[in-house]
Amino acid sequence: MKKQARAWLEAAQDDLSVITEILENNSLTHMVAFHAQQAIEKSMKAVLEEKEEAIPRTHNIIVLREMINSFIVFDIDTDAFIQVNELYIDSRYPTDIGLLPEGKPGMEDAVVFDKIARKIVTSIFDYLK
Repeated sequence: MKKQARAWLEAAQDDLSVITEILENNSLTHMVAFHAQQAIEKSMKAVLEEKEEAIPRTHNIIVLREMINSFIVFDIDTDAFIQVNELYIDSRYPTDIGLLPEGKPGMEDAVVFDKIARKIVTSIFDYLK
């Protein structure tokens, strides 16, 4: 694996480590969404780096997924994946735009986001090693 691809994956793993630390805190479920999105984004950029593709300046994991689809495909719940993508900005800023219809993500949502991120990061790591 190329050095820069490994660096992207290590950064993704750091986000997963943060999730591990905060997952059981009900007041930080929005931050779980943020770090899940970041882990997914960084691991997808690792694939692009390894394949010597241009790394776009985007945080949109839907766009990134399309870019790496010819290399690796994920069997994940598409609706939850889209939610992780949509919640990304609002987990960083105190607004109500993009929150789930019922408000801030609940603990059940946070657990789903964590599972999606771990599945994608692990799949990408296995693919690249």
